[in-house]
Amino acid sequence: MILLRLLLILAALTIVLSGGMYVFTRDARYKRFAWQVVRLGAYALLVLAVLFVLERYALIGVRAIL
Repeated sequence: MILLRLLLILAALTIVLSGGMYVFTRDARYKRFAWQVVRLGAYALLVLAVLFVLERYALIGVRAIL
């Protein structure tokens, strides 16, 4: 859980810094990089949510069998 929080903080920091660099330099690659970090973070959260739901249903299924 601590690792997930650390990754979330690092992703947020990366997005803020990339956004700041885009504002100061007007170089589109910083905006593109920030968008890639947002997409990757969303995909990672989606995968973790699916794994959490599967874990819940698997535990319920095992308890029903026992």
